[in-house]
Amino acid sequence: MVARIVVPFRLVEIEVPVLNLKGEEVGKVKLPKFFSLPIRKDLIRRAFHSAHTARLQPKGRDPLAGKRRCGESWGAGHGLARVPRLDNGRAVLAPNVRGGRAAHPPRVEKRIHEEINKKERIRAILSALAATANPEFVRLRGHRFSRDALPIVVTEDIENVSRASEAKEVFKALGVWEDVVRAHEGIKIKAGKGKMRGRKYVEPKSVLVVVSRFGVPAIKAFSNFPGVDVVTPDLLSILHLAPGGVPGRLMIIDLPALEILRNKYEVISP
Repeated sequence: MVARIVVPFRLVEIEVPVLNLKGEEVGKVKLPKFFSLPIRKDLIRRAFHSAHTARLQPKGRDPLAGKRRCGESWGAGHGLARVPRLDNGRAVLAPNVRGGRAAHPPRVEKRIHEEINKKERIRAILSALAATANPEFVRLRGHRFSRDALPIVVTEDIENVSRASEAKEVFKALGVWEDVVRAHEGIKIKAGKGKMRGRKYVEPKSVLVVVSRFGVPAIKAFSNFPGVDVVTPDLLSILHLAPGGVPGRLMIIDLPALEILRNKYEVISP
């Protein structure tokens, strides 16, 4: 059950067109009132930081790492540093020698998850949803699109798209294909050792497609494209709406998913 949030101002219902898979307007729909909330960048960054750190796995070092030696200092008079040494003169144990212990190693008990209050997290998600309806914020994120009204609301037929070729035509008809091309051209090889650890490429974020339920063919069809995320309203998080803590994700949502969001997040206006 989502907590109800009282806001100290009057919200309005923004009306946007409903499009079919050919990009033609087939009706209009009023967005839920929380799409007109003020955009709180500070809350969004805080919620993103909390969600991002929650995914990190605690790590530490072996308590005996670098200490499995029985060296001792030779003392003064040898012209050598007074660090623990083996009989052959090799320095051991000290943090400033090869093979020695780490001075301040990572510890498993360190708290790496930055927690956030429940109402703050919900308000951050609502604020990030409001940013998806603001073309200025969406353009500031670097997205490219040709529609004036955001988010792009489509009919339920989008859930039956089963092939990547069909999904490509849908993107073109909705005026967001240029953004998918931007994400493809922005794929780069990252710097550092992450290339050796299964994290070779950096891929920009593109369109966020929100469908009403899992198991529909559209999930696999749209996931073929670089930077495109497909998610249901139940799992929609700040990680999807504001990647990197930056609000203004370009979003496509179908009518059933929009109604699920309307029922899930209830905002009371005075």
